[in-house]
Amino acid sequence: MAVLQEELNPFKIAKQQFDRAADYLELEVSMRRVLKNTKRQLIVSIPVKMDNGEVQVFEGYRVQHNIARGPAKGGIRYHPQVTLDEVKALASWMTWKCATVGIPYGGGKGGVI
Repeated sequence: MAVLQEELNPFKIAKQQFDRAADYLELEVSMRRVLKNTKRQLIVSIPVKMDNGEVQVFEGYRVQHNIARGPAKGGIRYHPQVTLDEVKALASWMTWKCATVGIPYGGGKGGVI
């Protein structure tokens, strides 16, 4: 099962997609290094008092992939199986989407388990 999960790693897939596009565009190696990785990653613990009075702690992520075009745009995914790699991939894809259509934002995304 570990092999299957590695094959389906969203951030690994996003990087492979980026490599294909960068090859097509003949992007400089130095620019590839910058754009292939995330700028910031934040991992937090979020204590929440539930309706029954019990306190549960949720793990949260916030990723800024790139903010060269403007502030990071992207929402929050709430799912019990969200991973940091999934959030990193979604932030990367948001960067590419905004750049493709000319929106002056970078890519960001959050996730809460």
